[in-house]
Amino acid sequence: MKRFFIGALAFIGALSILFVVGVVGLLMLAASSKPGVPSNLVLELDLQQPLPEYTLDTSLAGAFGEEPTSLRDVVEGLEKAATDSRVKSLVVRIGQPGSAAQVQELRDAVKAFRASGKRAVAYADGFGEAGNGTGAYYLASAFDSVYIQPSGDVGLTGLTMETPFARDAFAKFGVKPEFGKRAEFKNAVNTFTDESYGPHQREATEAYGGSLFRQVVKGVAEGRKLSEDEVRALIDRAPFMGQAAVDAKLVDGLRYRDEIHDELKQQAGDGAEFLYVEKYLERAGRPNQTGTSTIALIYGVGEVLRGKSQSNPLGGQVMGGDTVAAAFRKAVEDPSVKAIVFRVDSPGGSYSASDTIRREVQRAREAGKPVIVTMGTYAASGGYFVAMAGDKIVAQPGTLTGSIGVYNGKFVTSELWAKLGVNFDTIAFGKNATFASSDQEFTPEQRAQLESELDTIYLDFTSRAAQARNMPLEKLQAVAKGRVWTGEDALERGLVDALGGYPKALELAKQAAKLDKDAPVRVVVFPRPRPTGQVLSELLGKHEADNSDDEAGSHAAMSSQVLEQVRAVYRVGAKLGLTGPGAEGRMLYAPLPEVRW
Repeated sequence: MKRFFIGALAFIGALSILFVVGVVGLLMLAASSKPGVPSNLVLELDLQQPLPEYTLDTSLAGAFGEEPTSLRDVVEGLEKAATDSRVKSLVVRIGQPGSAAQVQELRDAVKAFRASGKRAVAYADGFGEAGNGTGAYYLASAFDSVYIQPSGDVGLTGLTMETPFARDAFAKFGVKPEFGKRAEFKNAVNTFTDESYGPHQREATEAYGGSLFRQVVKGVAEGRKLSEDEVRALIDRAPFMGQAAVDAKLVDGLRYRDEIHDELKQQAGDGAEFLYVEKYLERAGRPNQTGTSTIALIYGVGEVLRGKSQSNPLGGQVMGGDTVAAAFRKAVEDPSVKAIVFRVDSPGGSYSASDTIRREVQRAREAGKPVIVTMGTYAASGGYFVAMAGDKIVAQPGTLTGSIGVYNGKFVTSELWAKLGVNFDTIAFGKNATFASSDQEFTPEQRAQLESELDTIYLDFTSRAAQARNMPLEKLQAVAKGRVWTGEDALERGLVDALGGYPKALELAKQAAKLDKDAPVRVVVFPRPRPTGQVLSELLGKHEADNSDDEAGSHAAMSSQVLEQVRAVYRVGAKLGLTGPGAEGRMLYAPLPEVRW
């Protein structure tokens, strides 16, 4: 009887596995028989929410549901459409387009699309609706025409920089932040130790925000054919309702969605259809997919930590040092790869994980594979550390970069727990066994050790950056000090080489690989996506990796997501000093100031 039940359970389990495999197979078969591209179409794009920079490939995501449209998808979709005679125009609904760098990447793509002679139209219910619509309108100003509906408004009111300060709250709860930093502009810890902007943080934040504001003014002025003084005056008068926005030459008319779509369909001609940009790209195929030469595209997105890249179930991604390093090694080993484009979108994190990636960037160059870095929303602190060894660095004008500095320390929570009636008693073996303990403050000797560690890491960071950027150490340290810069300001100071996005990086990659500017190339993402069957087998507990590179080149298995949820909650607590050392793994970290626009 026992054997019978065991056999029955095994049979049911086998049937369950076959059912899952069958469902996946049917979904993949259905996906393979997709309709073609209409012969006469208007591209459509909805930007109600920011586009993700990159979504970690799990393969099953595409089988059980559509993968999110990425920023690169839109950029390449518009690039493809610009030379496709079937595409007549573009219409985009704009809501929350994302960071300054993301908006600028989209603006560049729209302007390149328009340069082919095709019309691009932006519309919104309103830009802001009693809120701040500056970022959304900044994107819209790159289009041929901008419309709002009659009840809409244009909240072109400027931008604000907002940073929370919790020193007094920590004091009330009995949490004592004990941190050290290098240097004076490394402001990541100020949230815990200060009650407002200090002189250095205010100087850096005002400079960063001022640079962004000038970029917005310039972009709107160029797009709407106004002077910069006129735009500044309009910003100081905003928001504008309906007809007032038309009179101010900020919009071209008051129209509803149906009126805009009817006009574009009529202009496109008989039989015109609307098609989302992502659907068009899926059916028409990506650009840069032909040729014998390959350009490897490697993503470094999210907080830099040791181990594998993974998605945080509570939001965000982790740039795993092992995964990104393995991707570089695979690209170097591939004889068809002539150059590497490294897309970095990271506020930094672990010093050791950042150094792991930097080392592989250096090794790729030594192996004769040029590395061109393209920066997204930010590439700061550890994000700059992994980028600085590239042959060339490309940033958007609004990218937050720099923050060449370091901090470390811990939250001491013994008083908090005492208030709650909880006492921790410690028996330690080793004079510095309590170095990272949240129950005890640093001893004078431990504090001296912490300061020595910060000095060592800061000197290593600045020395490597000076060597990579080919400038004297003193000059590099003058623009380091933990200070953040916009990409535009970083270019002036020699921290980056050019302004732009994906297309500029690809251009420089071809140049570095000694390929003709118009030479056809294949852009291939590394690590390569895994087959659905492999992902499914990993879900069932079978690992296909033959060696450590194959193992590291994959992403964290989906079966670990429940555990990762617990870890994510733990990390939130760690930031507040409630669960272990708050700065664990984040020595090279630069949180992005919240920009309200």
